[in-house]
Amino acid sequence: MTALLRPARTTDAGAVGAILSEFIDTTDWMPRVHTRAQDLAHAAMLIERGWVTVADAGHVVGFIARDGAEIHALYITGPSRGRGVGARVRSAALARPSRLGLWTFAANDRAQRFYERAGFRPAGGTQGDNDEGLPDIRYLWERPAP
Repeated sequence: MTALLRPARTTDAGAVGAILSEFIDTTDWMPRVHTRAQDLAHAAMLIERGWVTVADAGHVVGFIARDGAEIHALYITGPSRGRGVGARVRSAALARPSRLGLWTFAANDRAQRFYERAGFRPAGGTQGDNDEGLPDIRYLWERPAP
């Protein structure tokens, strides 16, 4: 699937919020602790801060929210997963900085494999120090020396 990566616009908040909600609604281990309206407001806040890049294939099929060296979120719509969109978003994020960090849930095996394939390595975690109360893992990536 070919998707254009572009900075998010305020009009993308609905699509970004819907992607967050979709993940929560279709992931059996993920509790819903925020309303869908709160997902939308969170998406709008991330976009307002200038952190969001979307993958646009005629409509938004994924996004990354990144503040400097910290990835706050990277989600792809269910139908677009496994089609290279996430890898393209991840590669674009790795092109600029010398290091990146992120958190992912310990239950999210797919995300762990996704990040580890790109060279991210576990660097600690918590037993649920997040809104969801779920164990999580801290991942770090550093650009290899030339």
